[in-house]
Amino acid sequence: MTLQTELDAGLAALDLPLTATARTRLLRYIALMAKWNAVYNLTAIREESRMLTHHLLDALSVERFLPEGAKLADIGSGGGVPGIPLAIARSDLDVVSIEPNSKKASFQQQVRIDLGLENFDVQTARAEAVTLPEGRDFIISRAFGDLADFIKVAGHLLKPDGRMLAMKGVYPDEEVRAIPTGWKLVRSEELQVPGVEGARHLLWLARDAATA
Repeated sequence: MTLQTELDAGLAALDLPLTATARTRLLRYIALMAKWNAVYNLTAIREESRMLTHHLLDALSVERFLPEGAKLADIGSGGGVPGIPLAIARSDLDVVSIEPNSKKASFQQQVRIDLGLENFDVQTARAEAVTLPEGRDFIISRAFGDLADFIKVAGHLLKPDGRMLAMKGVYPDEEVRAIPTGWKLVRSEELQVPGVEGARHLLWLARDAATA
């Protein structure tokens, strides 16, 4: 099975119709990740087929939750997941990736240039040191750390009524119990990712109006 066939099957399973241009860009992104990975250690996954399922399709499994025109910040995305696949799939999204590792940020910048992603930008910095004056509708992370750290590091980047989206594997009961005062879990969705075994969850966090 070719990568194109795998991509088409995965998008069909996600019920995510994309243009031919977007599909070409997604495959080009995987090719760039595989090429740069040898030097920049972007991911422990070496096979392009597994990059497609475990990175690209995993990222796209949350696309349906993002409203049109949303402004999104991706925290510590490494090789650009989930921010780059989401920016490719949804030209209406405004995506900024905040990545402290200069080599990984350079890779993301190169992807932005090579693929002509006008709705995607990269900041090479720690999230704690970043200011986004208008705030973001959504702050997203995948395998960033525990929920309390996610809030501590990036909560200041969120609009007052925005949501923090944490992509997790098994539902993190202990992390949920340790959510800091002033914040709350408002929603949890179980994700089905084509080609990926094991549990996947998307947790929605918001400021607790009663204590904020």
